[in-house]
Amino acid sequence: MSSTWFKRIKKGVITETNEKKEAPDGLWHKCSECRTTITVKELKENLYLCPKCNHHNRINAPEYFDIIFDEGTCQMLFTNIISVDKLGFVDLKPYALRLKEAQKPGTDDALSVGVGKIDGKGLVVACMNFNFIGGSMGSVVGEKISRGIDYAIEHKLPFMIISKSGGARMMESAFSLMQMAKTSAKLTRLAKAKLPYISLMTDPTTGGVTASFAMLGDINIAEPKALIGFAGPRIIKETIKKDLPAGFQRSEFLLEHGFLDFIVDRKKLKEKLSQTIDWFMNK
Repeated sequence: MSSTWFKRIKKGVITETNEKKEAPDGLWHKCSECRTTITVKELKENLYLCPKCNHHNRINAPEYFDIIFDEGTCQMLFTNIISVDKLGFVDLKPYALRLKEAQKPGTDDALSVGVGKIDGKGLVVACMNFNFIGGSMGSVVGEKISRGIDYAIEHKLPFMIISKSGGARMMESAFSLMQMAKTSAKLTRLAKAKLPYISLMTDPTTGGVTASFAMLGDINIAEPKALIGFAGPRIIKETIKKDLPAGFQRSEFLLEHGFLDFIVDRKKLKEKLSQTIDWFMNK
């Protein structure tokens, strides 16, 4: 029995290039929780919330200011204050180089301060930038918060901090830890001026930030499922040698145990802040 062999004598379909085409960077976003993939444009239009599971993606000061302030009313404050390497600190790389690499337009340090209107009501907001060395608390963070409080007192405005931080910045040693006492003392001055302090905790709010200004609000609020605590869950578990409760250190757990006043979805943040300002300022 003979077999017949077939041989292609013409090449198949020819395309302009045989190279695999990759999607441009920054075009698509995959949710870290439910793995849903959408365009970055769709994510931005939805206030950086996953349309399927409502996961609150981390955003920084420019995005928060766009969300909460009335259009065209935001004025940036203290943009001339930036971190410097006073100690000549070096670990895997020089601290001075880390600072240079971290500085980007709109987020030149781990905290930005803006003043603007929310439904016509004035508010000073100090917002942490997690994309700047993990939102770590350095001397500039403390100085900007202090000056923001002074500005709020001078103009008789409520003050708000949006926390998002891994804690104190080790590259500044004791200078970083001193900001805990400095900001706490300044908040006492705000209280004596009978002006409200609103603390919004977002994912993550940890370390020295939680141990100081983040938990000192006249009203403490948080975004859904935000990690909030001093030490991480793994360290706590290893220390106490016990399993931790479900949802430990998440917003919902803290609300249940009295650490928070309420949890606010980002889509309702501006509305809730407007109501909160009315509670305190319209006596």
